[in-house]
Amino acid sequence: MHTHDIEPFELLAVRYARHTGRQPHDNYMSHVDLHDAGCDLAYYVWVARRGADTYVIDTGFEEQAARRRGRELLMPVREGLELAGVAVEAVKDVILTHLHYDHAGTLEQFSSATFHIQDTEPAYATGRCMTHPAMRAPYDVDNVVAFVRTLYGGRVAFHRGDAELAPGLTLHWVGGHTAGLQVVRVWTRRGWVVVASDASHLYGNLQHGVPFPIVHNVADMLEGHRRVLALADSPDHVIPGHDPMVMARYPAYSSAAEAWVVRLDADPAP
Repeated sequence: MHTHDIEPFELLAVRYARHTGRQPHDNYMSHVDLHDAGCDLAYYVWVARRGADTYVIDTGFEEQAARRRGRELLMPVREGLELAGVAVEAVKDVILTHLHYDHAGTLEQFSSATFHIQDTEPAYATGRCMTHPAMRAPYDVDNVVAFVRTLYGGRVAFHRGDAELAPGLTLHWVGGHTAGLQVVRVWTRRGWVVVASDASHLYGNLQHGVPFPIVHNVADMLEGHRRVLALADSPDHVIPGHDPMVMARYPAYSSAAEAWVVRLDADPAP
């Protein structure tokens, strides 16, 4: 199918939390002097919507995890999605880019959803690597158990590598940050946009080719930078997973959601 035959998706980013006071070594596996090296992290979930079909990408975390990890929860994910016109109970498809605490922390609220994930991610999150405290630190065991319960409830769809969920919406394994990290390519009114999630936390990771320090495989992370650039129509069509600049570069979804929801299907500010 040619892209001109595909109806574009609306694509939104919903900001729900932040982490301030970060140092350069928190964001970059490098001693290179980068101008944004100490920048804060923003936490997002994303929405791809076309007509009656809504795909939520990742599910965020709640207040208990925020307190335990020193993050600031600005708005519950449920409320942020409501500002985007999404009711969590009605969502039929959730894409989990990976199972870290900040991407898979409210699974129980999506009571009608099927969860889409790469084969390698649950195997990693429940396997040998988790015997190492440094490797399991970004996971929350309660989230992993909730995922397993959802699996046994018949609501998980596994994917191996590239997969098309709908015309104009595809999943792509990149690994690196975790063994099963996947990114999401979405056809929008401005072309192919890639929700990179943690393939690149900040614009700077991608622009400078410098890994983020939480990593399963450095080579895969760097190859992931190349992959997301190849999948997107331009570097401006790549959406990093945690950069606060996303909120400044893209227009608000609505006046009521100005500080919380932006349109990624619109051209970014120059």
